[in-house]
Amino acid sequence: MDNVLIGCLGLGAILVLLALRVPIAITLISVSLAGIYSIVGERAAIGSLKTIPYEFVAHWSLSAIPMFLLMGAVAFNAGIVSSIYKAARLWLAGLPGGLAIASNFACAGFAAASGSSVATSSAMGRIAVPEMLKFKYDKGLATGVVAAAGTLGSLIPPSILMVLYGTFAEASISKLMIAGIIPGILTAGIYAVMIAARCKINPELAPPVDFKPSWNERFASLRDVWPMPLLILGVIGGLYSGIVTATEAGALGAFLSIVIAAGYRRLTWDVMLQSIKDALYGTGVIFFVSIGAVLLSRFIALSGIPFAMIDFAEHFGIQGYGIVLFCGVVFLILGMFLDPIGLLLIALPVFLPMIEASGFDLIWFGILVIKFLEIGLITPPVGLSVYTIKGVVGNTVPLGTIFKGILWFLACELLVVVLLVVFPKISLFLPGLMQ
Repeated sequence: MDNVLIGCLGLGAILVLLALRVPIAITLISVSLAGIYSIVGERAAIGSLKTIPYEFVAHWSLSAIPMFLLMGAVAFNAGIVSSIYKAARLWLAGLPGGLAIASNFACAGFAAASGSSVATSSAMGRIAVPEMLKFKYDKGLATGVVAAAGTLGSLIPPSILMVLYGTFAEASISKLMIAGIIPGILTAGIYAVMIAARCKINPELAPPVDFKPSWNERFASLRDVWPMPLLILGVIGGLYSGIVTATEAGALGAFLSIVIAAGYRRLTWDVMLQSIKDALYGTGVIFFVSIGAVLLSRFIALSGIPFAMIDFAEHFGIQGYGIVLFCGVVFLILGMFLDPIGLLLIALPVFLPMIEASGFDLIWFGILVIKFLEIGLITPPVGLSVYTIKGVVGNTVPLGTIFKGILWFLACELLVVVLLVVFPKISLFLPGLMQ
């Protein structure tokens, strides 16, 4: 049997197993080993299982993942996150859709301390959605804004997806994270403009709140917000200045979050133990899936699929930005069904050779990939961020209502993607200033 055909059958088997709800790590590992065995034999398959997992997990840059997870877990479990939303609510409540705009920027703030879209959606969903529903906000808007803005955890540094992409693409993780700052702020800003415009045109979406905080209350709320900017500036400033690497920035962020929680006298044993448990669980899941993806990379390379796809693109005259569009369409389609980490690690072995052969900047393409994955997090039928919000709100809001509320945010995401493609400097300006 032709090796490319074996590779295609393997990818088809992965989609079938995932549709049958087989865990993604088990799916990737089993299909990859079977594929390697079919192409080069038993000894190579066993050898891959012996060496590849250790070589990948022992990669120094990946030690940033548990550190970033610990940083976000401490910030959430110590109650530091809620202060962001409280301050944003007091300052922005007077705007059309003010609570939704506050939720949007609060999600962006927490995203910079968590590194995880799901963690951001879950944490802010518990805080912001009940508040908006209490003030009779449209249920689709109240849940949609948190589900969509929660995905900024993948784009605004630190980002676990960026660590994984940088490791696989052999691109600078520090530059990747800095490259996500402007696109992340741009996305949050476009969300805010869209919310304000919709609520101005249709006030029933967000009835004006019946409280008017004084300036004393507004400024007083800022006293509780300082730990989060300190944490964010500590991590991003260290990366941008070159004082710390991406890996060291994870450790710095975890250390700062613990110091801040202790300074607030919220660092109890229960908080610390729960945070460690959360970080360990998240790390285990990510690493298990990543090991499967590395084995899949070996299988895909042996099958010759990347070279076949390059030949396919050349045969049909697909080149330049046509290849980027092709990759984007595949990411968006598969993103409707697959977990973002799994999709990232499945797709990179196939697409990276095409992108490198086309001469595109891997930092720029990395930001586009993160945007595609963000869109997948809120795209039906399997938008992970949407299901996270559904788990938070329970039966209060139907799933269909949340997906309906997401549609406006999907339009905003596509606008941002177009801007990133047309104006690459949006992603590359800040990394270009780094040493």
